[in-house]
Amino acid sequence: MALPLATDDPRRTRLLRALRRESVDTTPVWLMRQAGRYLPEYRATRARAGSFMRLAQTPELACEVTLQPLLRFDLDAAILFSDILTIPDAMGLGLSFVEGEGPRFARPLRTAGDIARLGVPDPEGELRYVPDTVRLVRRELDGRVPLIGFAGSPWTLACYMVEGGGSRDFAHAKTMAWNDPASLHRLLGTLAHAVADYLAAQAAAGAQVLMVFDTWGGLLAPPMFAGFSLRYLAEIAQRLRAHPAARAVPLILFAKGVHGAGQLEALADSGCAALGVDWTLPIAEARLRVGARVALQGNLDPAALHAKPEAIEREAAGLLQAFGPHPGHVFNLGHGITPGVPPAHVAVLVEAVHRLGRRVPA
Repeated sequence: MALPLATDDPRRTRLLRALRRESVDTTPVWLMRQAGRYLPEYRATRARAGSFMRLAQTPELACEVTLQPLLRFDLDAAILFSDILTIPDAMGLGLSFVEGEGPRFARPLRTAGDIARLGVPDPEGELRYVPDTVRLVRRELDGRVPLIGFAGSPWTLACYMVEGGGSRDFAHAKTMAWNDPASLHRLLGTLAHAVADYLAAQAAAGAQVLMVFDTWGGLLAPPMFAGFSLRYLAEIAQRLRAHPAARAVPLILFAKGVHGAGQLEALADSGCAALGVDWTLPIAEARLRVGARVALQGNLDPAALHAKPEAIEREAAGLLQAFGPHPGHVFNLGHGITPGVPPAHVAVLVEAVHRLGRRVPA
């Protein structure tokens, strides 16, 4: 990989120090979906692969895509190129991606019998291409910046598995929560076990940070979120703390749209090191609510990357000032980069965060 860093370069540890709420030279920044369709080099690699699934399941290609944004931007982390639906695919649900429509499962889970037949996949068996990619990326990074591994939350995975694909409201999954909660809890318990094993395997392969995306947690009313999502996020954190390869690896939880009274606080008490925050909650309020319990990641509106460079810099400055002179901030978007963002705008944001972040002592 180009531009090897000196052994004492702060970029090697900046993210890890922030997640531990230690002092840093400047605010670290990485971006959800930083490897994706907005980059022409990604689109070229995706075309060469022939399909999204082949891209994600070929370690050499997934490694190439993981590293692409780091060759353009001064980011403080690489995030593994993969998909949250790898676990359901390994469970035999028949995952495919339809252009313009998103993911589809050939065999959705609609009955108690469907759920009872599921097993926990072996991360070094059916899912071996993922830890193989982690090992390859770590070798290529050579310590330049940390590598983040990730998985989808049990609730978010269950939404797709029960629905059979993407949805605006995941009515089938929510209906199961009311009509057959025992079956849904069985599914969520199996997924919590599978996600913890999968993340631990990524840590064993070399991932230095782990993240769980609860993309659809915000669909649930607070009592349902506590019972059908938070419970299993806490179980994952507990399992990881008990695993020799993962117990010292910081865990970030990102539950999009979940920040009602008591919810953010409960997430902070789940055993994670940091919480991701979407752009609908002021970062200053989030910090006041969680205090010194966890670090915070976020939370620029992703649409801001379509704005003029001066507006992007202004928004970054405002967010840094809102967080204030406190340790434990990782700058990120409130969700992933969208495909139409100009890469030059990402460069503006990353440079601004590093320059202006020095004015906010950690």
